[in-house]
Amino acid sequence: MFKFRNILRISAIILLMSSLSACNLFTRLSQVGDGPKTTEIVNPTKRPDYRPISMPMPAPEVATVNPNSLWRSGARAFFKDNRANSVGDILTVSIAISDKATINNKTERTRDDGEDSNITNLFGFEAGLSKVVSSNVLNTSTVSLDTDHTTTGEGKIARDETITLTVAAVITQILPNGNLVINGRQETLVNYELRELNITGIIRREDISSSNTIDHTKIAEMRVTYGGRGNVSELQQPRWGMQILDIVSPF
Repeated sequence: MFKFRNILRISAIILLMSSLSACNLFTRLSQVGDGPKTTEIVNPTKRPDYRPISMPMPAPEVATVNPNSLWRSGARAFFKDNRANSVGDILTVSIAISDKATINNKTERTRDDGEDSNITNLFGFEAGLSKVVSSNVLNTSTVSLDTDHTTTGEGKIARDETITLTVAAVITQILPNGNLVINGRQETLVNYELRELNITGIIRREDISSSNTIDHTKIAEMRVTYGGRGNVSELQQPRWGMQILDIVSPF
């Protein structure tokens, strides 16, 4: 019964992988000669993967109003503040990530064990031990163990990553404390290769510069994804059979 269940599970996995590969195959066949298509512009809040942000917020603060005054607190212009402020407004996000890390690890271990055992008196049976084992056995040196173990490990990680991008984002939500949730998405199709850039996070109104631009270092909960789909990406990736083999192989 146990073997039969295992066979059913393996068959289900193979069927699932075959269906997924068939869908991918049909998608790639439909793109022969044309390449991938860009997606339509839609409301970000209507996307299946969109989730409104819910975080602990302080009590709302009432803005101070100056009677008979044309000046507004936080404004960069006398009559109008051109910075993004409401849902649907657009601002520019400048991304300049330079990440560099070097890690060196080295481990050495040496162990030397030795143990000797002898049987000099064992209820008189030590005299007959030579008849059972060998005539050359010595009771004073019956068991001798010697172990010599040496382990040496060395690892090194060197990482140097640089990302410089500029993307326009849209304000999709205003949190109770006045912070803004932004979401930006760009797609570029060049020679059958589709490049996708996504950014999302939380910003403060006062961090937006007078040129309606914000730096990535001032974005909380920032998520940036940059990748591609198309012929070049397909050729650079190993086939799904090789990927599965690398996962299940114990060597």
